Amino acid sequence: MFMQVYGIDLSMEKIDINSIDEKGKEKQKEVKNGVVSISKFLSTVPKDGMLCAEYTGAYGDLLVYLCNQVKVPIALVPGYTMKHSLGLLKGKDDPLDARRIREYGERFTDKLVFSEYDEEYIVELKQLYTLRSQLVKARKTLLTSDKGRDHLPMQSISAHNHLQPVLCGLDAEIEAVEKEIEALIKSNEDLYENYEFAKSVTGIGPVIATDLLIKTGNFKKIDTARKAASYAGVCPFPNKSGKMEGKSKTSPFADKKLKSLLYMGAKSAVKHNKEYKLYYQKKQLEGKPHYLIMNNISNKMLRTIYSVVKNKTPYSQDYICLDPRERIINSSTKKVA
Repeated sequence: MFMQVYGIDLSMEKIDINSIDEKGKEKQKEVKNGVVSISKFLSTVPKDGMLCAEYTGAYGDLLVYLCNQVKVPIALVPGYTMKHSLGLLKGKDDPLDARRIREYGERFTDKLVFSEYDEEYIVELKQLYTLRSQLVKARKTLLTSDKGRDHLPMQSISAHNHLQPVLCGLDAEIEAVEKEIEALIKSNEDLYENYEFAKSVTGIGPVIATDLLIKTGNFKKIDTARKAASYAGVCPFPNKSGKMEGKSKTSPFADKKLKSLLYMGAKSAVKHNKEYKLYYQKKQLEGKPHYLIMNNISNKMLRTIYSVVKNKTPYSQDYICLDPRERIINSSTKKVA
């Protein structure tokens, strides 16, 4: 059965589309990256058609949203994956990229994962969280510059006087955005429940919990701890080839922001959780590097978070996991009784 695959090259202003019809004739089209133009194009896509596009961040959000609205399947593929699957390529322009994306979609149809746009509350949460991060970064930049001026032999009183109200304004805006984030989370029962479960784990605060909610789609898009560990770059992969066996390594293709936050959470957990503290000391005595140990603790924290979310039970440091053999004996005893 013939399946129509459209290769989509995205940019801020326009979308290049490449396809082949049933007669084998290649077609090239260009439309504006806007609601009206995209909607007109999607109305021409046949029922058995599908779109394959390179993931380019925000430039593709509108296309994914509109595709979901009219039930047209669309798969977003990382550029790195596409580039290294098509062999040696020469030349580059938008129509040529669209053709290569279409060829990738036709060749690897069985491996494509179709995208769904985030729910409205996740989109709102993501934008508020991004704004908070930008405000915090701006405040940090200004404070760093101000500390540098303290060591100058001559300092500008005028510059200092202008800086103080800006810093106060940033502090006020950050606080206001944080309240908006908290109110938004509380307004959604499912979101708030998972947020509280995640925060119950030692080392996980509001910022890490919010970041996890956004990146994992409220623990639905990334639905297992193993997937989350791989996404965050705290999951080691084997490094073997023939007789050569190297140390397992984490992938560099990970969410560095989440990995950094988990590292900070792991530091807090080692300080306040006896189990993690003993684990850290044990691995140190074994000669393991600091960052490897912290990476393992981050991985363990993710497994704990997913466990409490799945079981709908807050984390407790006093919880004792019974030996599986004892559980079998206890269940057998109850049945006999």
